[in-house]
Amino acid sequence: MAEPAKKVAQQTEDRLENLAETVREKFDKVTEGTYRDRIIGGRFAEDGDHAGEPGRAETERKQD
Repeated sequence: MAEPAKKVAQQTEDRLENLAETVREKFDKVTEGTYRDRIIGGRFAEDGDHAGEPGRAETERKQD
């Protein structure tokens, strides 16, 4: 492989490694507060039995 081609290949590899690291960091940030984690943490525990679910209330009225 010619010297300029090796240089370009190395630069491309470095850029891809940096991109992969950036994607990993952003993915970790996005998945940090997942819905499942909030449920396990008890965030929705105070809502009671289906409180604040307008869809649920409408369904119950239609059945009566």
